[in-house]
Amino acid sequence: MTEKKTADSGYDYMILVPAILLITLGLIAVYSASSNLAEHRLGDSYYYLRKQVVFCLIGAGMMIVARYVPCTLYAKAVYPLLLISLSLLALLFVPGLGHRVGGASRWLGFGGATFQPSELAKFSLAVYMAYSMSKKGKDMATFSKGLMPHLVVAGLFILLILRQPDLGTAVIIAAWIMISLFVGGVRMYQIIGMILLAAPALIWLIWQADYRIRRMLAFLNPWDDPRGIGFQIIHSFLAFGSGGIFGAGLGNSKQKLFYLPEPHTDFALSIIGEELGLVGVASVIFLFGMLITGGIRAGLKAKDLYSTYLAVGLTAFIGLQVLINMAVVMGLLPTKGLTLPLISYGGSSLLITLASIGVLLNISSRN
Repeated sequence: MTEKKTADSGYDYMILVPAILLITLGLIAVYSASSNLAEHRLGDSYYYLRKQVVFCLIGAGMMIVARYVPCTLYAKAVYPLLLISLSLLALLFVPGLGHRVGGASRWLGFGGATFQPSELAKFSLAVYMAYSMSKKGKDMATFSKGLMPHLVVAGLFILLILRQPDLGTAVIIAAWIMISLFVGGVRMYQIIGMILLAAPALIWLIWQADYRIRRMLAFLNPWDDPRGIGFQIIHSFLAFGSGGIFGAGLGNSKQKLFYLPEPHTDFALSIIGEELGLVGVASVIFLFGMLITGGIRAGLKAKDLYSTYLAVGLTAFIGLQVLINMAVVMGLLPTKGLTLPLISYGGSSLLITLASIGVLLNISSRN
């Protein structure tokens, strides 16, 4: 009787409420940031909003389904999930399938729709790491069973993502792997050793690409080239600065008027900062903090080790992406094409994030 009552418990509002509020705020931000751009490009100011609403509805359906699907089911399908994710990443390099934008092939095209396989790869890796670490137990402290097998699997994904090229996502996955391995029981000196070994490779990857060097220079001093590589981050600064405490008001952003490139995607938080001010940005940070705290709490209270690792892993992925996007738009990290979960325009990220939240809700309901 106790088990059935636990399985039928309701939604965790510490996870669900901030997710719904962030989606709502995201729809407002997407419309405000994209309306002028969509009118100019497509003659329809509601174009991006309509697509985002469709993504939200599909994502909400996925979240509800994931809420009622036992999270243990993913463990049984872990290797097919990994194979599917790797295959989709490999398909990006097949002529006619990979959708190339700005010199990078990161999307698969199906008819009129596109999908970013790296988003599914994040979910698959979270399931794999949770399943594998829970099985190994105390063996996670050894190099041969704890560290090496996980690095090999994650390395395959990272190499394919680097080939797109997408250094930012590869770095996020690598950082997430280190966090997961630490949580799983890998020795700290092994993790530090891997970071030190990976640092020269990261420096080389930046050095061998001119556009990455320019991004680093713009990060160090964007005012050296205010009309070139520093243009985007400078106008992000201007957006935050002109917002003040309470903002210029919804719809009154000036930086979205063809100053900030694609303001509805990577730099959506800048538009929120300009229109809603410090109060709006602080509200976004608070809601994400509430969501991440709820996810970690669900993991810590989970019934089994696999569910704990899965909840913490999915929450860490969301949290890392939030932190990096916010750091980029505030000039604390070099510019990287990374969306803000639940807020920025984009289907792949939104769908996988909502599905992950559904898994967190399922884990919480079984506590």
